[in-house]
Amino acid sequence: MQNSALIILDDITDWQPYYPSQSTVTASEYLLQTSSKSRTQILNLCGDLSYLSTGYYVSLLAEARGQRVLPSVTTINDLANFNHYQLLLANTDKALNKFLSAADKEKSVRVLICFGQTEQPLLSNFARQIFDRYPCPIIWVEFSYQGRWFINQLIAGALPDLSDDQQTFFGDALDSFSKRVWRKARAPKEYRYDLAILHDPNEPIPTSDKKALQKFIKAAKEADIEAELITAEDYNRLLEFDALFIRETTRINHYTYHFAKKAEANGMVVIDAPHSILQCANKVFLKELLDKHHIPTPRTELLLSQQELDYAKIGERLGYPVVLKIPDGSFSIGVEKAENEQEFRRVAAELFNKSTILLAQEFVKTDFDWRIGILNNRPIYACKYFMARNHWQIYNHASSTSRAKSGGFETVGVHQVPKDVVRTALQATRLIGDGLYGVDMKVTPKGPVIIEINDNPSIDAGVEDLLLGDELYHIIMRDFARRLDEK
Repeated sequence: MQNSALIILDDITDWQPYYPSQSTVTASEYLLQTSSKSRTQILNLCGDLSYLSTGYYVSLLAEARGQRVLPSVTTINDLANFNHYQLLLANTDKALNKFLSAADKEKSVRVLICFGQTEQPLLSNFARQIFDRYPCPIIWVEFSYQGRWFINQLIAGALPDLSDDQQTFFGDALDSFSKRVWRKARAPKEYRYDLAILHDPNEPIPTSDKKALQKFIKAAKEADIEAELITAEDYNRLLEFDALFIRETTRINHYTYHFAKKAEANGMVVIDAPHSILQCANKVFLKELLDKHHIPTPRTELLLSQQELDYAKIGERLGYPVVLKIPDGSFSIGVEKAENEQEFRRVAAELFNKSTILLAQEFVKTDFDWRIGILNNRPIYACKYFMARNHWQIYNHASSTSRAKSGGFETVGVHQVPKDVVRTALQATRLIGDGLYGVDMKVTPKGPVIIEINDNPSIDAGVEDLLLGDELYHIIMRDFARRLDEK
């Protein structure tokens, strides 16, 4: 039992319905301990978690002792300050809406969630969301109806208050959670730091392929960092690590952003940081930022769906073909080209179904785009990305095959890149931060123009690393070590 979680109870008899365990102690015993012993995982099952109660002090002291505890003091405070969190009931959760539509609107509906699980099959996704936001072993959610369903109460539950069936459900949920999260402790730590590399093994166009991810892990070890690949399912494990490296396509309304926010809020080193995701993921923001600082971009106009648009005049100003973009597209997705006013109107109407704001941009024809990779305000690699065959973009998502086709590439030394290209890229990224960025640029007769800045640039084995080889991965991992040392 040495590596299992220590369970804290008000009274040891609260554990009678479950299998005997040497891992249970009373709150009084725990508070009077003079050392934190070997266990670092604490499950606080005290019935009263109110401010300055015994249960509150259990979580407070656990954190002071460097132990991981559920619920944390932050979670306890968040639950105490909960107040009609109506925004949580998004219309997009069809299963939740289906469950509530069958309920009696005259009565409140109470749902038990244990470790992110519920006995209601329709609410499995909702239960996980609640647990991700309020990681607490037992939570009661109470729904009420006043013109629409909303959460009336969200409270931490007490073990002795559960019925026999609910206690059985709690035991099963605890068993599942223990296997998933309170894993067997690792061998004694050999490395100074732990790094989580967030990736999606099923992403169609990953930001790093499997071989590159393994190269990152190997380079991390040489920087005295133990790196581990994690996925979206490991959100509750994030605080086991000292740093987070996001290696999948980031978006604002997405778990990648939630991971970054949680990591930053808990003092972890994170690349890319939430502000980088926020600024780079939206082309409208980038346009305003770059315009304000007079950094060259193709001529661009914002189109608002609620406005009366004069397509003829916009087309005259920008010239045809016109490029239309949704603000948060990536890998050429949500980017279309219109050859004339008729196409302009049709494409805009299609894209307005995805976004209320579009960008209309002059078309800059080039054989390739420059990509300048920048870390901590210095260029670390450079590539030419050529247009896909018989296509005007690097990625052709309309190809007959199921996978998007991309054009060729040429990796060059940073010293071989035109100086004004590198200078403009650095001017742009300094406005955002000191993270890892990929600046896409085109060279025109008037000089370089910035197409976009990627907060999570592609780094694939045999492409971006073709010139530097393993040293590219070492550069990035050494920078993580530097940031961790400075922390």
